[in-house]
Amino acid sequence: QVQLAESGGGLVQAGDSLRLSCTVSGWTGSSMTMAWFRQAPGKDREFVAGINRSGETTNFADAVKGRFAISRDDAKNTVDLQMNALKPEDTAVYYCAAGIVWYPSLWATSYQYWGQGTQVTISS
Repeated sequence: QVQLAESGGGLVQAGDSLRLSCTVSGWTGSSMTMAWFRQAPGKDREFVAGINRSGETTNFADAVKGRFAISRDDAKNTVDLQMNALKPEDTAVYYCAAGIVWYPSLWATSYQYWGQGTQVTISS
């Protein structure tokens, strides 16, 4: 059974940084494309960033380009989201997702496995 577990969320001030980590377990096949999504109260879940199986291709939402970075370590089965220059509008529950796709799609339906989410709160 594939399981994704996020960690690293918390409460920080605007302008600060946070690093989220997602650990994948229970998967024995070739590596999957990984992504981070977020969902703020009263809003739909939205794509934040993704990285393909080889780590050579990344994709970012316009709202986070230049501030967030995504990386993966297949030896550790982890994918990290480094978030810098955080803004109050980045406040949301952040979800890790894994999918058997070639490109880090922004569509949630492309991903078959999801974590439970971690809360990120940015105070102004």
